[in-house]
Amino acid sequence: LNSDKAELIIVSDGNIKLDGGAMFGQVPRVLWEQKTLPDRRNRISLGLNCLLIRNGGHCTLVDTGVGSKEPDKIKDRYGLGSSQLAKELRNRGLTPKDITGVILTHLHFDHAGGSTRLDRAGEAVPTFPAAKYYIQKADWEEAISPNERSKGSYHSDDFLPLEERGQLIMLDGDSEVAPGVHVRVTGGHSQGHQMVLVNYGGERVAFMGDLVPTPHHLRLPYVTSYDRFPEDTLEKKRALLEEAERCGWLIVFCHGSKERAGYIERRNGALSFRPVEL
Repeated sequence: LNSDKAELIIVSDGNIKLDGGAMFGQVPRVLWEQKTLPDRRNRISLGLNCLLIRNGGHCTLVDTGVGSKEPDKIKDRYGLGSSQLAKELRNRGLTPKDITGVILTHLHFDHAGGSTRLDRAGEAVPTFPAAKYYIQKADWEEAISPNERSKGSYHSDDFLPLEERGQLIMLDGDSEVAPGVHVRVTGGHSQGHQMVLVNYGGERVAFMGDLVPTPHHLRLPYVTSYDRFPEDTLEKKRALLEEAERCGWLIVFCHGSKERAGYIERRNGALSFRPVEL
């Protein structure tokens, strides 16, 4: 990216509440509740963070939050307020028509829901009419025929309209989707889960998606119960965090609440996390 003109901004679609036990997998509550306290329904509050990358004629959005289509029953279950993404873009002088590309780390509803909206007739249509939406082919295949375990995570009206309107681009492996903006397949969380790496001046910014959803998940054993292939998540996470430390990546967390970005550093032989404001 030409860092004189480029802009990197974390934008939010609000917050979601997910079951604390599910978010920390086999880690017992007595440990994880020291990091984040659950509510009386055992849910922890998580951010719905997206990354906006502006560079010349390219305006790329990474993930889209939950969006505005969910019925009251789902809103209650997940503690959802109203969708904030359109407002956050508007505050930065952008309309949905200005977005040229949308990269979806995967098609779970809390990452892809904002990709479509309901029109006046109640039909789901793409939220960003001029954008190409980039996903991994393997993730698409999982989303259109999910098994019983992952069924609840996919809402077909988040992504089928993208294909119907010809706005979907299916990738098969690591790719560059805009100047200086690369996707890398990680798998683990879902079959075709991908992370995003941005060259920003002399720096690399990594949007890890659900491979490392919050700073608490920097610990290797902290793998969610939502991961389809938890052992793959573990191996990939180990390798990527070593690379992030070695190369000084700035990591952005899709579900970080108070801390949404930061660096991994080694102090006295142990890994530590230094949060920063992006």
